[in-house]
Amino acid sequence: QVHLVESGGGLVHPGGSLRLSCAASGSFLRLYAMRWYRQAPGEQRELVAGSGVSTNYADSVKGRFTISRDNAKNTVSLQMNSLKPEDTAVYYCNADVQDSVGSVRTYWGQGTQVTVSS
Repeated sequence: QVHLVESGGGLVHPGGSLRLSCAASGSFLRLYAMRWYRQAPGEQRELVAGSGVSTNYADSVKGRFTISRDNAKNTVSLQMNSLKPEDTAVYYCNADVQDSVGSVRTYWGQGTQVTVSS
């Protein structure tokens, strides 16, 4: 079984910063692409940033958010700067994982709330 656990969410004022982290644990052979999604109330879940062969970002966060990985620690982080109220959402970690029997599956974390408000 593979678990993704996010941390680092919270309440921040507009213009502030937060750093989200996601740690993968359990029995697996390899992590492939790792991503951050978010879902605001009443909205569809959207891709925020991804890290695989290359990195990619949603247009709405380019220049403000940075995704990074520590492959030795099986973690992915999302540094969020210049936060705006419209960044308020539940943020989810997502990863393509090759499990102990060799299959590649996509796993999700439980989500962490980010609220940007004055």
